[in-house]
Amino acid sequence: MTTTSPTPLAPAQSYSLEDWRSGYRSQPEEFNYWITEIEGAIPPELTGTVFRNGPGLLAIGGYPVKHPFDGDGLVCSIAFHAGRAYFRNRFVRTAGYVAEQQAQKPLYRGVFGTQKPGGPWANAFDLRLKNIANTHIIYWGDRLLALWEAAEPHRLDPTTLATLGLDDLQGLIAPGGAFTAHPRIDPGHHGQPRLVGFSVKPGLSSTITLYELDSAGQAISQHRHSIPGFAFLHDFAITPNYAIFFQNPVSFWPLPYLVGLKGAAECLRFNPQQPTKILVIPRQGQGAMQVIDTDPCFVFHHANAFEQEGQLVIDSVCYDRFPSLEGSQDYRSVDFERVPAGQLWRFTVDLAATRATVTPLVSRCVEFPALHPDRVGRPYRYLFLGTAQAAQGNAPLQALLKLDTQTGQTDIWSAAPRGFMGEPLFVPRPQATDPDEGWVIAMVYDGERRCSDVVILDGRHLAAGPVARLKLPHHIPYGLHGSFVPEYFGPPLP
Repeated sequence: MTTTSPTPLAPAQSYSLEDWRSGYRSQPEEFNYWITEIEGAIPPELTGTVFRNGPGLLAIGGYPVKHPFDGDGLVCSIAFHAGRAYFRNRFVRTAGYVAEQQAQKPLYRGVFGTQKPGGPWANAFDLRLKNIANTHIIYWGDRLLALWEAAEPHRLDPTTLATLGLDDLQGLIAPGGAFTAHPRIDPGHHGQPRLVGFSVKPGLSSTITLYELDSAGQAISQHRHSIPGFAFLHDFAITPNYAIFFQNPVSFWPLPYLVGLKGAAECLRFNPQQPTKILVIPRQGQGAMQVIDTDPCFVFHHANAFEQEGQLVIDSVCYDRFPSLEGSQDYRSVDFERVPAGQLWRFTVDLAATRATVTPLVSRCVEFPALHPDRVGRPYRYLFLGTAQAAQGNAPLQALLKLDTQTGQTDIWSAAPRGFMGEPLFVPRPQATDPDEGWVIAMVYDGERRCSDVVILDGRHLAAGPVARLKLPHHIPYGLHGSFVPEYFGPPLP
């Protein structure tokens, strides 16, 4: 592979831990304003709204969370129209958030290790979960939904971001049920766009329930599949005919969790002697699920999948083991050298022979893959990912990488040494004809200003840098996932 950039890249040690840690401060304030400090110009054709979700409250009444994945969800929106942008952020008013803000202390244990005050005696056998609504946000069927994979979605007002309450997807999710934080939008393989999602009930034997909803939010199909063993499933991929899951080779030892010593996710154990299992489920609910062994790896996120001449091709961000905190006191003391780096691998699955081959596509540290929304489930050419500055080893994401899957060429724009990258979103230009003709939008934390920027780059010329940098007068903690919709959800325009 080749990497092109108009300017020399920074040295391998391209960041300071102090800068990186400062991006994990809580942001208790809620704002709404027109963004006025802009370098460059917002493309006038860019119309619509970016919604973004992530942990915004990293301490409760002075008690810090152990891992940011336990932080309460803070939703941001950036509404674009006619070269202007309006920013708004609000916390999702979950029942747990409201109760803990009144108590000014943690009342629930976090999945990733956050404990209530009082030590093991205060936490033992308390298995209640707080729906933190902090992972993803989508707009579907005229509903804006904040998602967390272990519970029901929360519905928000798309203009004000006010919390409207739990949403059961028009009766699809039973009370106390769950819906994935990683639904996939089928762009129209079967005539009309569909929202495809799932829930998983883990145990000695795990159950996957697959859902498909039409553009009005009505359920089209729902079917369940049992798989042997414990299943940790955060994401999946789709093609026109299949839903594809990777069953990571992990086991769950619950005793430390039950007696109040650890969070549930801290009790996962990766077994490198066991294969990762590729689960191929027919989307129409007809035909048996296929299980195909592949190389041991741990996958949080899949980039895309497609069908090609009787084979399935799946591109995924893979780790050689579960990326835990490795005994750190909390996330701020993590040693990046001890944590595995994610790499982009391609799995080619021969369904008839029930075997898979693996090919590395990007060997440097990457995460948060994004592509043209019309190419989901189809052969595609371009992929955009957050990446580390250095070509080897693990480090914070500080750059954006564009991969040409046909040629292997990569282009990079870097925010190093003091910028830290969030998930990119690719927004196609209206009436575009080229698959990379559009904008890449990401939120970048500026360690020098101690504030966040919204950057807009030309998808065809990523390495040229932002066409617009929108400077926020405050920071937003590092987020998780977001989405773009072509509707403008800002205040009335003058």
